[in-house]
Amino acid sequence: QVQLAEFGGGLVQPGGSLRLSCSSPGFRFGAPGMSMSWYRQAPGKERALVATIRSVSGVGLTTSYSDSVKGRFTISRNNFENTVDLQMNNLKPEDTGVYVCNLNWDRAYWGQGTQVTVSS
Repeated sequence: QVQLAEFGGGLVQPGGSLRLSCSSPGFRFGAPGMSMSWYRQAPGKERALVATIRSVSGVGLTTSYSDSVKGRFTISRNNFENTVDLQMNNLKPEDTGVYVCNLNWDRAYWGQGTQVTVSS
């Protein structure tokens, strides 16, 4: 049973940074065909895809981002901690929301989310 847990949320001022981590105890992300993503659930809005990291056979890891975070956020695998992290820089108030980790493998797995609030 894969379980996902998110860490690292909090309150930050505009222009600040946060690093979110998604852990999956006993499970290692990286086999070809797997992907992990971060979604944002903002109040009154639909859940929105923020960033994805995929394991592609013969290629390795590839990443993709929504236009709103491109150039500010970086998704990566942390081999030492066995996590998938989301480094968020130059945060804006519109980045506020609950950030939820998703794993797509044999099926979709979801974490509970961690709150990120960007406010002065």
